[in-house]
Amino acid sequence: MLASVGTRQGLVPGHARVLISRTALGSLVPPGWDGRILHKETTVGSPIDEAWWAWTTSEGMASWWAKDSWIDLRIGGPYELYFLLDQRRGSQGSEGCRILSFRPPEMLSFSWNFPPSIPEIRFEHTWIVLRFVPLGPAETRVVLDQLGWKQGPAWEEGWKYFDDAWGRVLEAFRTRFPSREARGKSG
Repeated sequence: MLASVGTRQGLVPGHARVLISRTALGSLVPPGWDGRILHKETTVGSPIDEAWWAWTTSEGMASWWAKDSWIDLRIGGPYELYFLLDQRRGSQGSEGCRILSFRPPEMLSFSWNFPPSIPEIRFEHTWIVLRFVPLGPAETRVVLDQLGWKQGPAWEEGWKYFDDAWGRVLEAFRTRFPSREARGKSG
């Protein structure tokens, strides 16, 4: 049985739809997964190694997004970003999230939880797959896909939350590493 994984906008023509065989994935598909993929991407003005560093180290992460984090680049290592430092442990950010796989400097995947503002699914996890595509010596495309969505009102709220949040995150990343085109427009 093939499951449509939804349309993905902004990709290279001919890549507008992805099909995944639930049979082929077997136990890798989380129970209740509805097949949707939340997709975002941006282009930044940095070499691929610098973009990779910014997402895979606590120092790199502090340079543009989460000032406090615990990132240990190994399978099963923590990928915890702390945003709400005045809150109790467990409500500060992505506590409990783990690195699932990586291929330097091309791909990173990690589990991702929901914000405390959606308590019904706070401790559920989706997973993020980040791909880094070199477009030149000082330009990289960053592609983010969030998978593992389930059905229900809280999951729909989560989708809306992350559809907005990941757009803002990638915009912050692009602002930290503006592309040559963006630098040309501003100066």
